[in-house]
Amino acid sequence: MSVPKGVEVIIDRNHLQAKGPLGHLELLIKGNIKVSLDKQVISVKRSDDEKETKSLHGLYRKLIWNMVTGVSDGFKKNLLVNGVGYRAEVAGSTLTLNLGFSNPINYSIRDGIKITAEGGTRISVVGCDKQLVGQVASEIRSFRPPEPYKGKGVRYENEQIRRKAGKATVSGS
Repeated sequence: MSVPKGVEVIIDRNHLQAKGPLGHLELLIKGNIKVSLDKQVISVKRSDDEKETKSLHGLYRKLIWNMVTGVSDGFKKNLLVNGVGYRAEVAGSTLTLNLGFSNPINYSIRDGIKITAEGGTRISVVGCDKQLVGQVASEIRSFRPPEPYKGKGVRYENEQIRRKAGKATVSGS
């Protein structure tokens, strides 16, 4: 995989660092995997063809790709807040969610993550660490997952909610 302009990759034995315009990430490489950098091209090689080594090879190749992409372009997850009176606001380093509970939920934003609330119903989670972006988005969604009857709650932008029919009245005499 080639390293884009503006990204610096440093490999020291089994420790890899990626620095770019959006941040700095580090990775410790274990197992029989060797990572090398030659003319702005990162190559990941394995020493044998054992099943575990093959799986680690694919894992580290993808983790390194995510690191390089994250520090150069970043990752983004969008969430939608759906429901009467449901809204989200960002003030400083706190995301305030009004999700139909008696008190609002205050979620403190982690370092390395940027959260914006557009229009009160759309939340964007942006960062350079793909795993952390997904974790934060999952935590926000877990406060009020979408329910299947009216679809109220917090859901991912591209998530499809399987709707259920409500109670049906039975007419009989």
